[in-house]
Amino acid sequence: MSDRIDLSNLPSYRQPRRSIFSARRIALMASVLAGLGIAVHGFSPSTSPADLFSSPAHAQVNNEVRKVERPIGFADIVERVKPSVISVKVNIKEKTASNDDGDDAQSPFQPGSPMERFFRRFGGPDGMPGLKGGGRGRVVQGQGSGFFISADGFAVTNNHVVDGADKVEVTTDDGKTYTAKVIGTDQRTDLALIKVEGGTNFPFAKLADGKPRIGDWVLAVGNPFGLGGTVTAGIVSASGRDIGNGPYDDFIQIDAPVNKGNSGGPAFDTNGEVMGVNTAIYSPSGGSVGIAFSIPASTVKSVVAQLKDKGSVSRGWIGVQIQPVTSDIADSLGMKKAEGALVAEPQANGPAAKAGIESGDVITSVNGESVKDARELARTIGGLAPGATVKLNVLHKGQDKVVNLTLGQLPNTVEAKADTDTDSGKGASKGTDVPKLGMTVAPANSVAGAGKDGVVVTEVDPKSAAAERGFKEGDVILEVGGKSVATAGDVRDAISTARTDNKNSVLMRVKSGGQSRFVAVPIAKG
Repeated sequence: MSDRIDLSNLPSYRQPRRSIFSARRIALMASVLAGLGIAVHGFSPSTSPADLFSSPAHAQVNNEVRKVERPIGFADIVERVKPSVISVKVNIKEKTASNDDGDDAQSPFQPGSPMERFFRRFGGPDGMPGLKGGGRGRVVQGQGSGFFISADGFAVTNNHVVDGADKVEVTTDDGKTYTAKVIGTDQRTDLALIKVEGGTNFPFAKLADGKPRIGDWVLAVGNPFGLGGTVTAGIVSASGRDIGNGPYDDFIQIDAPVNKGNSGGPAFDTNGEVMGVNTAIYSPSGGSVGIAFSIPASTVKSVVAQLKDKGSVSRGWIGVQIQPVTSDIADSLGMKKAEGALVAEPQANGPAAKAGIESGDVITSVNGESVKDARELARTIGGLAPGATVKLNVLHKGQDKVVNLTLGQLPNTVEAKADTDTDSGKGASKGTDVPKLGMTVAPANSVAGAGKDGVVVTEVDPKSAAAERGFKEGDVILEVGGKSVATAGDVRDAISTARTDNKNSVLMRVKSGGQSRFVAVPIAKG
């Protein structure tokens, strides 16, 4: 017949191209064929495969298999929530030429944090090529994800997706494109609220009320690599993650594949509610390795409410520099548990200082709610409105006391007070050795630029306990065991007192780089 097809001319009959991918497929197929070969080899000449599977015993097995319920998928949930997810496209016009390093992108994140490194590697909005090179006036495009939270067009995305954008466009699940404007952003939580113009009946998602449990299913929907409307599934891997982005870190960790372009998109639970906003990934290669981080819905609710109301976020502030209570610090303070937030230094004229809180105090609860660690205190205070009155339970010199204070407003920028002389340790005398700690110290007033209080570390044995705790030349020790020190003798006496009191470590207040912190240093017996 004239319409007969010559199968030898079809692509599947031609010599296959060699590649790593095809080799993998060949290897997989070979294993399947080998299994079939073994199965066929087991048939007797008198029994054909058809006879085998039509026998009464096997028919009964097949009937039983058909009765087993099929695994429940996510299609119904996805069909319901996917229309609320949008792709976000931004245009950013560069206003300055490249610097000597060829990188003029201004990261919105804390220097050295994982998210700052992610920004430096992949640019601002996801998919943006780092903003490197090029001349003045070049327009760079970036893309991310987001989702509607109301029918009138309010939508949530990441701050780093729209930060600095001159133009924002969104594409809905049905392919329509709209212009959007930025209502407000919050750099500290990396959230942004945008408003889409041109519609009043957008499908929207609901933010979850409860917290997800570790092991719960999660669906990530977004615009990875510009491929809009992509759905991936996984579980909640962990909660309360601190990735070094700032004091308000409280991320949900998920293993649903999330890539560049997913930023700002929702992570849904099996009720179809948004449990979090996908904002960052951990990846040596830039692709998904099954570790992604989402901002919890509870945080999104509080931030978005303020952004919608006034375009910015105001946070409560007590004016203290705090640090975690480690087991060594707890031991040196005589605490039974390593909980609470240790006040390294109250800020001058701040609410805490005015209320009588001092360095070395441990804040253990706020309004009757226990404080687990320093990050929890920061989140709790930051979640309260400026002007509110709070009751703090404080451990002060081994005694519990209650402090009532009125919260101030967290400044938009908090400038660290730096030393006037960064080489404060230079020009010092060799100093006096502090036995069994592995460092030598000298009175601060004998070292130019070190100030008049405390003793300056002039030398640290790299194999000593002091080196292990981060001491370095130029650090100023202000207190040891709760007592001010001015000489090496004061340091030795304080250590001796701690040893007599059967302490395993001694607490030191140290000033380094303009910042104060407490360090628990183990002490040898005898």
